[in-house]
Amino acid sequence: MAKQPHTPAELKKLAAGLNKLARNLWWTWDQEAQELFQELSPRGWQNLYHNAVAILREVSDYELSVRLQSPDFALHVQHVLAEFEHYLTDANTWGHQNAPALHKNPVAYFSAEFGFHETLPIAAGGLGILAGDHAKSASDLGLGFVGISLFYREGYFQQTVDANNWQTEYYTLLDPKNLPLEAVLGADGKPLVFTVGIGMSQVRVQAWRANVGRVPVYLLDTNHPLNEQHFRDLTLRVYGGDSTTRIMQEILLGVGGVRLLRALGVQPSAFHMNEGHAAFLTLELLHEKMKAGQSFDQAFVATKAECLFTTHTPVEAGHDRFSAELMDYACRKFCENLKLTHEQLMDLGRVKPKDGSEPFCMTVLALKLSRAANAVSELHGQVSRHMWQCLYPNLPVDKVPIGHVTNGVHALGWMKGTVRRFWRRKLIGNGNGAKPDVGEDTSFWQGKLGHDWASEINSREFWSKMADSKFVTDEELWALRYKLRRELIEFARRRLLIQSQSLRQGDFIAFDQLLNPDALTIGFARRFATYKRAPLIFQQLENIVKLTRDQQRPVQFVFAGKAHPRDDEGKRFIQHIIHLSKFSDLKGHLVFIENYDVHVARQMVSGCDVWLNNPRRPLEASGTSGMKAGCHGCLNLSILDGWWREGYDGTNGFAIGDDSHPQSIEEQDRLDSANLYQTLTEQVIPAFYDRDANGIPRAWLKKIRRAMITLVPQYNTWRMVQEYATKYYMTK
Repeated sequence: MAKQPHTPAELKKLAAGLNKLARNLWWTWDQEAQELFQELSPRGWQNLYHNAVAILREVSDYELSVRLQSPDFALHVQHVLAEFEHYLTDANTWGHQNAPALHKNPVAYFSAEFGFHETLPIAAGGLGILAGDHAKSASDLGLGFVGISLFYREGYFQQTVDANNWQTEYYTLLDPKNLPLEAVLGADGKPLVFTVGIGMSQVRVQAWRANVGRVPVYLLDTNHPLNEQHFRDLTLRVYGGDSTTRIMQEILLGVGGVRLLRALGVQPSAFHMNEGHAAFLTLELLHEKMKAGQSFDQAFVATKAECLFTTHTPVEAGHDRFSAELMDYACRKFCENLKLTHEQLMDLGRVKPKDGSEPFCMTVLALKLSRAANAVSELHGQVSRHMWQCLYPNLPVDKVPIGHVTNGVHALGWMKGTVRRFWRRKLIGNGNGAKPDVGEDTSFWQGKLGHDWASEINSREFWSKMADSKFVTDEELWALRYKLRRELIEFARRRLLIQSQSLRQGDFIAFDQLLNPDALTIGFARRFATYKRAPLIFQQLENIVKLTRDQQRPVQFVFAGKAHPRDDEGKRFIQHIIHLSKFSDLKGHLVFIENYDVHVARQMVSGCDVWLNNPRRPLEASGTSGMKAGCHGCLNLSILDGWWREGYDGTNGFAIGDDSHPQSIEEQDRLDSANLYQTLTEQVIPAFYDRDANGIPRAWLKKIRRAMITLVPQYNTWRMVQEYATKYYMTK
């Protein structure tokens, strides 16, 4: 019997549900929701940065109502909206069971950047990506949590490469109405506006709310018509401008964030500073308490009891420092509010009070005014305790109060659609009642995706099944790897074709011959900071060329990444690699994909066979890009730095060198280059190409299984956020 057409009221309800869904970033880690928006406009989905809000603006109200009259599509929408509603209202979460007090008084998490999705490019690198994944897992776990950052209306730069292979930057304006954002409104229904004192001026601030599942993340914005232009431009770009802009952004983040929370009636149980950028929030908290009648000393103790600090930077140059003159210009209001002299204020950010030559350090301020501090890996904790022992001269290094919580990644957010579908089928096969893919069979939607899908995919129990070849056979695992490699190579060919500045007849065919779907594919993609040593593997260029030309065991490389606009050395690394890809014997076997973002990262961590990481140890505080590889069957080849020093067990990937490093930079580079080539030629390549009579690399797949069992359930933000909650958020 044919289904009756939907009534106008039913259509209106479905359309309203879609609009609510589009403005909640939950869809960025739900496969069915993404497929729903993609079905509305496949080309728009591809060209509009996979932006659900933009898709709904592309599709007219009339077209949407007509499309919703399709029974299958309407049923798809209804089930996605039902899953979404259950997710938002489910009270049976880890947070409800283990941290119920945080629902009334949430954790306020301050970060200068949040990286959620390619739709909203307001993050510069790993710090922001970590913050975004932290918020997503806080939502999944049902934790009382609220994020604070800035809305950069030009975001982080877009990257192109000029005729000299030199990185150039351009910026595009982000329009909130085309983004998954909502204006923060006051009680009168109008945009909420408040002020923050910066220098001698009162700067007007408004805010946007990004709904990250159950979690709100508020983005402060000074682009208000009544502000002077230089104040309107404070929130123009991520880490834009000079040190004057930086200190003003940090006052806005710290002070403005606290004031916004107060205006919204949010009373956090803890203020978590993700890096020192937000440390001025401690001075605003001091001011609040002193205004209420406490002495400075009383306010200091009370503020310290509610603040937490995470450091991500193992090098001195990475910690924000401001001169006395700049502090005097930008922070006079703090002296007035706290009844401090300029020197007394400076001393709050100095290792050595009274040392007039020492600048003000945001990390020092954060450490002095936090009840607990942590690094982001075990080795980084050791480095941080050495680095900041100067603040605790009466304590031995191992007693310096800086612990560690090793970073993780939000597994579902980084899982490529192909892989989400693969693992979901495995859950269905285990009788968990999950629904099949759209169009997989005639009973689609008859099943129901279990609401524990996210917890299943993060559990040790699920990944431990990888030891069972009946759960996933070697043959289907190898087929998955081939599919993912093919998808990466075809993605790279499309991007490289677009990147080409002058196309001639025949170029389409030429670009389709780039890279080899049968070759061992090694990926490197991250911020091009010089300590990450992107070109290290090409120090032995002749030998590497021979490896790529080996007809029996070929190797190829896919690189991507951005250098900071003011980092000319990092840009030279990019230039060097692109030059090799175009003008050396590596042409066709080495490619550089421009404009690295979350989408490119997802393609690469899924499609590469090996994820290369060779930082100059111990400068990689944690690193998270390699954590995204495991669920896709990509193996890590890395220096024993950051998280890999903890994760590597000898069976689940490859280590470059041992658990030590020379003090000499030159000697470290020489030794690491030699060890990298040795590991590649003696371990990686032989294992990948050792095939049985059926063409299956059994030993390689055994390593993939071990990586999935040992790494995926450990190095994710579900574990990380639970650790923060039990170790820091719920303790005093």
